[in-house]
Amino acid sequence: MNGRPHVTLEDVARAAEVSLATASRALNGTTKVRSDLRERVVAAAEKLAYTPNAHAQALAGASHRTVGVICHDVSDPYFAAVARGIMRVAGDNGLLVMLASTFRDPQKEIAYVSMLRAQRASAILLIGSGFEDKAWERALAAELDPYRRGGGQVAVVSRHRSLRVDTVQPENREGAAKLAKALLEQGHRRFAVLTGPKELTTVVDRLGGFRDELAAHGVELRDSDIVEGPFTRDGGYDAMRRLLTDGLDATCVFAVTDVMAIGALTALRESGRSVPGDVSLAGFDDIPVVRDLDPPLTTVALPLEELGAKAMELAVKGNRGSRSRILRLAGEVVLRSSTAAVK
Repeated sequence: MNGRPHVTLEDVARAAEVSLATASRALNGTTKVRSDLRERVVAAAEKLAYTPNAHAQALAGASHRTVGVICHDVSDPYFAAVARGIMRVAGDNGLLVMLASTFRDPQKEIAYVSMLRAQRASAILLIGSGFEDKAWERALAAELDPYRRGGGQVAVVSRHRSLRVDTVQPENREGAAKLAKALLEQGHRRFAVLTGPKELTTVVDRLGGFRDELAAHGVELRDSDIVEGPFTRDGGYDAMRRLLTDGLDATCVFAVTDVMAIGALTALRESGRSVPGDVSLAGFDDIPVVRDLDPPLTTVALPLEELGAKAMELAVKGNRGSRSRILRLAGEVVLRSSTAAVK
């Protein structure tokens, strides 16, 4: 199936040549579907061996209470710390955790959700950034909505714009604004930003909060000052190299994740630049390793393990109401010696 790990409702809808909504209604017993359309959807589902929603009875009768956790990259210390909080609460409640990495592929995320439905997971947790992608939003909602109606619990970490599910939301925009203000107070007026893919809501929020705070103080962040790369150590390294090649005139570089900042620090050292002597460097998240860098990294500290624990608690408690719950956790600026006052 085109190399994808599981057949999704989107695959069925495409094969039957109907909308996602029609496919969902047809396979979940809704009567508001024409008989010919229902037959096309059912035939497509059978041909593709699609497994429909695990209904409430199946969930209740499952031999193991399992929770599916879908993250972008479990090797990233950010997700490892969040997952630790999830697993702690899951263990306290006798739940088994299945963990999957999408590597920021929105189609893999949809496929894993569909697979977890088929495996009768009692809860599904999404602990990565959402995507600024309407097609992805519709396809994911088409998987999650019937799952929730059947008794499954859903909770997410980070902002997912259109998903009406329980959410633990780090205050990315506010944290980035606090960091910009702290760096401005050190006297910096020329900035560069190393950012991840701009379709990720985390990038939108962190870059937006940083840029808006600079603008409020009369400091412009030009498009040429922003370099995009993958949300990885190598992504930060390559983005920093490109910035250096183009000519670095900033006194401070902000990497929107600590992992990118680690790569950027190596690139700066290789170029002969001193941090913070020649240029200051800041990150975001406060993953444990950044305290041990030389120099230790200025960053925005998020309560990473608590993010995961709170999401798991929301799923364990369940939500029988019609409105989703949103918990907001703030980040705090931690000034370390990778940034210094402008001389």
